[in-house]
Amino acid sequence: MTITTLDVQGFEPALHAMRNPMDSWSKSDSYRITDDRYIIGNNDAELSLKLQKAGPEHCKHLRMIMVWADITAPFYWWKEADTYRNGVEKLSCSTMHTLMRRPLSKDDFELNCVNDDFIKYVLDSINTSIEAYKYEKEDLVYKKEIWKSVIQALPESFLQKRTMMMSYAALRNIVRQRAGHKLTEWHEFINWVHTLPYAELLIFDNEMTEQQKGNENEKV
Repeated sequence: MTITTLDVQGFEPALHAMRNPMDSWSKSDSYRITDDRYIIGNNDAELSLKLQKAGPEHCKHLRMIMVWADITAPFYWWKEADTYRNGVEKLSCSTMHTLMRRPLSKDDFELNCVNDDFIKYVLDSINTSIEAYKYEKEDLVYKKEIWKSVIQALPESFLQKRTMMMSYAALRNIVRQRAGHKLTEWHEFINWVHTLPYAELLIFDNEMTEQQKGNENEKV
């Protein structure tokens, strides 16, 4: 499993909107240094924490902060990730259009606990079908059947890349529900969430130390 952060946006409008209910914009102490550096001040951090602890219906500002990431993960993880739809959007690479372009290798799968002889048998079988698909020119019905047989035989460990857009509110929900999950991929995902700007404050409900604030200032 690999996760690459593409972009994080929305801190400034989200923290502005956070103060709308009480018309308290004058108390905001966050500010932008450059186009890609935004500093969350102590006043705004304290109010955000207060709203987070009051419940998801009160910290609606976190729905306005969005992160985009490329995630390459096995089918069995994507099936669970598809549970999350609010504040989440995904655009995947297509097995329909690209699966038959080349032979598959072990690098195309998440193989931590699979018997080598078994995966060799599976790969040989699939690659034989891919080769037959490549050279079948006349019988298009049979060609489609070959393609379908590969789709049906593809193991759950097959790695698929998707670009995901997630709100910070959605990430809060995910990390709380998956923190103790037995799939190691969820722990890798949560470790990645920790690397996001102001994740400790806005996703994990933690007060930031002065050192952490300095580190966050370099991220946003």
